[in-house]
Amino acid sequence: MLESNAQRVIEESVPGKQVTLAHVIASPIAEVYESLGVEETGAIGILTISPFETAIIAADIAGKSADVAVGFLDRFTGSVLLTGDVQSVEVALGAVVRILKEQLDYEVVQVTRT
Repeated sequence: MLESNAQRVIEESVPGKQVTLAHVIASPIAEVYESLGVEETGAIGILTISPFETAIIAADIAGKSADVAVGFLDRFTGSVLLTGDVQSVEVALGAVVRILKEQLDYEVVQVTRT
């Protein structure tokens, strides 16, 4: 009988309270809108957040802070996609990042733009 000294390692992801992406895509190409199945509005905002359920809070903050539409929200991955004009999307992402940091003590990133 062969004896094995191999060890089995189990890794588990335990997300902290963090915003890992807050990005504005200004004037995306038409194919991006088409692939996402959202209306062309001028800009797309992307957020990734953990814990994942925070996506619901982020979408609500965004919608209350600027004239944006929630194009996609996934409470199982923490992804939120917003659409609107460039300024509204930037304002919405800024509000989400600020409120999560100041009121809920999240680690956040800066809002970026391409």
